[in-house]
Amino acid sequence: MDLGRLSDEDLERHLNPRIAVPDFEAHLADYAARSTRSRATLEAVPDLPFGEGPLERLDVFPAATPGAPVHVFVHGGYWRALDKSDHSFVAEALVAAGATVVAINYDLCPAVTLDRIVAQTRAAIAWTYRNIGDYGGDPERLFVSGHSAGAHLAVMALLEDWPARHGLPPEPIKGVTAISGVYDLAPVLRLSVNADIRLTAEMAARNSPTLQPPRHALPMLLAVGAEEPAGWIAQSTGFRRAYEAGAGPAAFLEVPGRNHFSVLYDLADAETALCRAVLEQMSLT
Repeated sequence: MDLGRLSDEDLERHLNPRIAVPDFEAHLADYAARSTRSRATLEAVPDLPFGEGPLERLDVFPAATPGAPVHVFVHGGYWRALDKSDHSFVAEALVAAGATVVAINYDLCPAVTLDRIVAQTRAAIAWTYRNIGDYGGDPERLFVSGHSAGAHLAVMALLEDWPARHGLPPEPIKGVTAISGVYDLAPVLRLSVNADIRLTAEMAARNSPTLQPPRHALPMLLAVGAEEPAGWIAQSTGFRRAYEAGAGPAAFLEVPGRNHFSVLYDLADAETALCRAVLEQMSLT
């Protein structure tokens, strides 16, 4: 699908999930309620600072067994909304399977730019690599996932020069799961959400993973809800083509019966194909 040929009104229907899913508020309320229940049952170390920004904090949900693989989750919200505390529920199935889960926050647009959010996400991953051993995780088995804007941020981490900027090994991340992400940011310039995001053409280009080859080929899983608009699904299929041309194979999963918001429930359910694939990537199946 050529998104550039769509009218602004059609583009909004394809790339603004809050328009594509009219009952999105019910999903977000359910996220919050599930997360409250999860925090009441899971062991957690909340609000650890990884930087000086007001939202540069992360939560650790340790596995029961030391030396566990580490799964870093990056929340969505079009870089302008939501919080890690709305997404604690994604940790349940992963922790139960033996992973230590890290849910990260970042400052939001328009208080900061997307460039800053990308840098904050990378800083959170670097902090996790250096410190997760104190919470029972194995930094040499570090995996990253994200949903929506968080999927974009997870993939952008693959473009980082970890040795030069953080003093880490060249490949600290061992695998990525990107769920319903946006990877070519040029169309976002035409969306109503850009009033908050404040993208420029230059900022969109340098933060579009579809336009940039990754530094390293890693296990990559791309997932979308089958009920998402064709334009949003095209973001994932377009990135898949770019990744496979520049790096290597990328698995693709279209989740039946799921929209942009409900697809995230599958990450929290060990019986689903999405969660099983994530656990397999971490060698927990």
